[in-house]
Amino acid sequence: MPSWLKSLRREPRVAIAGGYLLLLLLAAIFAPLISPHDPLEQDLMLNTLPPAWSAGAEPGYLLGTDSLGRDIASRLIHGARVALTVAIVAALAAGAFGTVLGLLAGYFGGWVDAVVSRLIDIWMAFPPVLLSILLVAMIGTGLSSVILAIVIIDWTRFCRVVRSETLQQTRMDYVDAAVVLGRSRWTILTREVLPNVLPVVLVLLSLEMGIAVIVEAVLSFVGLSVSSDMPTWGGMIAEGRQIIYHGWWVMVFPLALLVLTVLAFNQLGDGLRRLTDPVMRR
Repeated sequence: MPSWLKSLRREPRVAIAGGYLLLLLLAAIFAPLISPHDPLEQDLMLNTLPPAWSAGAEPGYLLGTDSLGRDIASRLIHGARVALTVAIVAALAAGAFGTVLGLLAGYFGGWVDAVVSRLIDIWMAFPPVLLSILLVAMIGTGLSSVILAIVIIDWTRFCRVVRSETLQQTRMDYVDAAVVLGRSRWTILTREVLPNVLPVVLVLLSLEMGIAVIVEAVLSFVGLSVSSDMPTWGGMIAEGRQIIYHGWWVMVFPLALLVLTVLAFNQLGDGLRRLTDPVMRR
């Protein structure tokens, strides 16, 4: 049996969470093809239709409709596009920026470490969600603004952990051996230290994607994410909250999908941590 299959057998949560996220990603990519209806199409004659298994349902609307007669299932699928775009792009950008600074601070030390550490302390003094709302309010709404706000806030998560891991790696014998062999500091950092730090970065990326999904949902809930005509899970939750007593499905389905997605990212990250940690693999 291949080693990666044995690893998945030890950590089934990685396979389950990864499978769910892969299906969600495929649904987001092929949303125009698999959506049963146009997510923006309104029909007030079909407003707040219940799900297909409830009394009074209409054929072709599996999860019902909202107050404007828009198909819930189609809006959920297209909302996944926004959520996953923000999660992937913001996490990769924050991870790249934070990892570079963390590597430099942990390896070179001195004034570089002092400057980066002070920046981290200043950034972490602000509540993340409130700071993201303030940033988006200042630079304007839109997908790029949401991504930029998340990157500006969350690079510190990567920087702190990578700095600490780099400090540990620089004390290892293989680094001393590379120094004795006459390799340059840049070569040691990129070819020796970085590969040993990458497993930690991969775990952080998975966890950060879950955080980014939450931040985007919060911003869209308060109307500071993408334009109001684009379906988002947070926007659907905000709309469903107003009609919860006679249209519970409008709020429950996007909320459930949001919770499942965040849990999947968290479980994937925790499983990857166990698979990549040599101590926890024993």
